[in-house]
Amino acid sequence: MVCNRCITAVQAIFDELGFEVSNIHLGEVETKDELGKNDLSKLDSKLQLTGFEILEDSSKKQIEKIKNLLVEKIAEEDIAEDFMLTEYISSQMNKDYSSLSKLFSQNESVTLEQYFILQKIEKVKELLLYKEFNLTEISQKLGYKSVQHLSFQFKKITGFSPTQFLNSKEKRIALDQV
Repeated sequence: MVCNRCITAVQAIFDELGFEVSNIHLGEVETKDELGKNDLSKLDSKLQLTGFEILEDSSKKQIEKIKNLLVEKIAEEDIAEDFMLTEYISSQMNKDYSSLSKLFSQNESVTLEQYFILQKIEKVKELLLYKEFNLTEISQKLGYKSVQHLSFQFKKITGFSPTQFLNSKEKRIALDQV
């Protein structure tokens, strides 16, 4: 789960199946009662119908946690210009960054750094479409050193400048689809 809509969708599945949830947040659900194998099987089937899955593999859990950390960080819209992805991930996960980065790259189609950039670009698209902030403000909120750096990275990823994007029919990609 990488967004609030995902949390709502997962909560609805648990409610539909009659499983009482004690805590739910990005990437994790705690139930009041332990679920048996039959319950887990029903739950897994329902989750898969909506594009979710139960993560039992520890490496998948770590990757999901990393994704959630990055999505949450970007959603804050308060990334310092000197933000260090390596330090942030290792401190949040209490593990060596290089091993986490290697794990991520081996299991995903992109590196951890590329994933972070893709998430930031999708956030830039969102903020551009809302038209609440200008490009300078957006670059400051997302930790870019300059508008030029944001524009260069945006064009490299999307093929459009931010202005061209606004004038095009291109759509955003949902953050959980990145």
